[in-house]
Amino acid sequence: MTLREIVSSLLLYLLYLVLQILVAHSVVLFDYAFCFIYVGCILVLPNEISMTWLLVIAFVTGLIVDTFYNTLGMHAAATVLMAYMRPLVVKRQIDVPGVESRIAFSMSELGFGAFFRYVLIMVLIHHTALFLIEASSISLIVPTLMRIGASTLLTTISVILIQFFARR
Repeated sequence: MTLREIVSSLLLYLLYLVLQILVAHSVVLFDYAFCFIYVGCILVLPNEISMTWLLVIAFVTGLIVDTFYNTLGMHAAATVLMAYMRPLVVKRQIDVPGVESRIAFSMSELGFGAFFRYVLIMVLIHHTALFLIEASSISLIVPTLMRIGASTLLTTISVILIQFFARR
């Protein structure tokens, strides 16, 4: 990675975290749709980053959000699971033969369709883990499924909108 790519990735990472902590923390629609745009900072990390660093960054990011949300590791667990599943999702969803190590995860590089699918699947993995950990009971399955669906849709739209405005 060049110095410009590192600085650009770091600034985008900080943008997602600051937006989550200052703005998205209070965005809740109808008590079902929660906006967790901080997952975008893990989604746009370069593909050439090692799995160890990806998991460490995901854990630290989840802990930062847990600190502000007072959720005792739920975000850290869901974010690490999402980061762990990322290589599998990339291999299955993104069809760019021969360029797998240098691919940039942005809408301008992947195109709208591939980027949307990638974000939707990754956010669904994160939100499913997060809300199932939060519910911790099978008796709350219907409200939990409604929260997963609504929050996945809201977060995916938010990450896509940020990609429209964030230029590399």
